[in-house]
Amino acid sequence: MTSNTTTTTGAAAQQRTPLWSRTSVKIAGGFLVPLVILTAWQVVTTTGIVPPYLLPPPISVVEAAVELIERGELWLHIAISVQRVFIGFLFGTIIALAFAAIVGLSRAGNVLFAPILVALRAVPSLAWVPLLILWLHVGEESKITLIAIGAFFPVYTTVADALRHVDPHLVEAGRTFGLRGWSLFRTVQLPAVVPSVVSGLRLGLAQAWLFLVAAELLGASMGLGWMLSDSQTTGRLDRIILAIVLLALLGTITNGILVLFERAVLKRWL
Repeated sequence: MTSNTTTTTGAAAQQRTPLWSRTSVKIAGGFLVPLVILTAWQVVTTTGIVPPYLLPPPISVVEAAVELIERGELWLHIAISVQRVFIGFLFGTIIALAFAAIVGLSRAGNVLFAPILVALRAVPSLAWVPLLILWLHVGEESKITLIAIGAFFPVYTTVADALRHVDPHLVEAGRTFGLRGWSLFRTVQLPAVVPSVVSGLRLGLAQAWLFLVAAELLGASMGLGWMLSDSQTTGRLDRIILAIVLLALLGTITNGILVLFERAVLKRWL
């Protein structure tokens, strides 16, 4: 009797869950569009609708990946790019959170730093390249700095704006309990902006991957961004597409890791 009741309850709960909110539907839906694109890609290349010099067939991209794996180069390209993104994202995030706290929690900090940071945010990524080459030359420092710049602004903007708009009633309630400074921030303001912090981290990580390609134009000899540039020079369209696919996959994987982190943090703080 109990087993039947449990089964009935589970079935009823599944029926109440909207179709597009079910886990199985989300997983299937996530694969649907890529499969459609892959099928269309195969069709237009095998039928000759699009010539190979404009779009190679999928098998050519797979063969390019196998060739690089056999030469021991593909994993090295991936590892170097992931390392650059991780280090740049880490430094950019730490500095961004510090400035977000200054601007978001202090009126003086807002007056002094917000205007210049808004102006710097409008500078395109490639505009930093010649300056970084002159200052830091073409080593890893210039590449990581450019990636850090890319990660900085989404995190800073999101968190600073969230801190400025924390419910003043919550802050006042904390002060009535004797909370000041760090204790007020840790107990009241930080929990209020945790969702914004995680959202900023996800945006900053996505921006770090975007800045990676520009960073690896700074005299790099390895990495996925360099592979894009080198493949364009040599006319290897299959490798260009391979690099794009790998960047998309790595961006998706790292975003998925942050989603898991987001769930853990929200479960802890909210």
